[in-house]
Amino acid sequence: MEKCITYVGLDVHKNSIDVALADEGRDKEVRYYGTIDGSLDALDKVLRKLVSRGTELRFVYEAGPCGYDIHRHLTRKGFDCIVVAPSLIPKKSGSRIKNDRRDAEMLARLHRAGELTPVYVPRIEDEAMRDLCRARIDTKNAERKARQQLNAFLLRSGFRYSGKTLWGLAHWRWISDIHMSHTAQQITLQEYVDAVRSNTERVDRITEQIRLLAAEWRLGPVAEALQALRGVSLVVASTTVAELGDLSRFDNPRHLMAYLGLVPSEHSSGESTQRGGITKTGNGHARRMLVEAAWSYRLPARVSRRLRDRQQNLPQAVWEIAWKAQLRLCARYKRLVTKGKQTQVVITAIARELSAFMWAIAQVVPVAS
Repeated sequence: MEKCITYVGLDVHKNSIDVALADEGRDKEVRYYGTIDGSLDALDKVLRKLVSRGTELRFVYEAGPCGYDIHRHLTRKGFDCIVVAPSLIPKKSGSRIKNDRRDAEMLARLHRAGELTPVYVPRIEDEAMRDLCRARIDTKNAERKARQQLNAFLLRSGFRYSGKTLWGLAHWRWISDIHMSHTAQQITLQEYVDAVRSNTERVDRITEQIRLLAAEWRLGPVAEALQALRGVSLVVASTTVAELGDLSRFDNPRHLMAYLGLVPSEHSSGESTQRGGITKTGNGHARRMLVEAAWSYRLPARVSRRLRDRQQNLPQAVWEIAWKAQLRLCARYKRLVTKGKQTQVVITAIARELSAFMWAIAQVVPVAS
């Protein structure tokens, strides 16, 4: 005889987990089990009690700041567990009461009804590379903020740089020659300078670690192959692959475009069809990297020396896809701009098609299991 299925909804927080149970069958009642401690040991105690009932357990919880530890813990023990994005959970528009108990019961009920779409759970090594790439993004933001603070301080103090390029050797020499009228201001200037240089050094260190660790990473060959594309450097390729995982998991390029939130939004009813800006759903870090890479296609198609060096040890099939991407995307940029489209709209369209070429390259490069 087949076991009955019990759907377990977990509302996970830092220090607590609310548990709700829903037995198989539309008419079965959804029961609130209670609140437990947020540790895995407390969850194991609940598991032992639920397993003793002889039912098959299927778990679900929302993705959040607590990560994927619970998912990995449950799957290692042989249980079925999915993680769902809060933005994809159906909600009643008229509901005005929200608490942890109701959230857990709602998860169990919707999981039983099959209304939940699981998110992609990365492997531990993939998540580690993703954390490193995100650390570089955070450090780069801190560097930009420190530069803005230094520039603002100099402007308030009456110093204006007459050169064309900031943060080059000439700019740093100009800053080094500045003498403030008051000791406190000179100390302030030095602290701002040290903050900029410290963050720049951190960016360089993390970038170097990404380069070294990508060579040992199971998805490293894919990240290396993506660098054959124009505008896709080590950082862009590594961040994109770390955020998205194995690109071959998408059935076709359209699914990847939709996952990145690069497809137009739509609100149609009857004979009325309205399309707006991109949906901006899915992974924002990868979408931002693609948009940055798309700016390089505003220039005529060509293989520079740096790009040729990146393509040197790659298969010919990857070269051909990369050159095909250049020919198409550079021509498309020029065509859309000629039609009068806004530059940002054009760049977004280029980024959308660039993701499709990335998907095509991922089909060529094998990934270690």
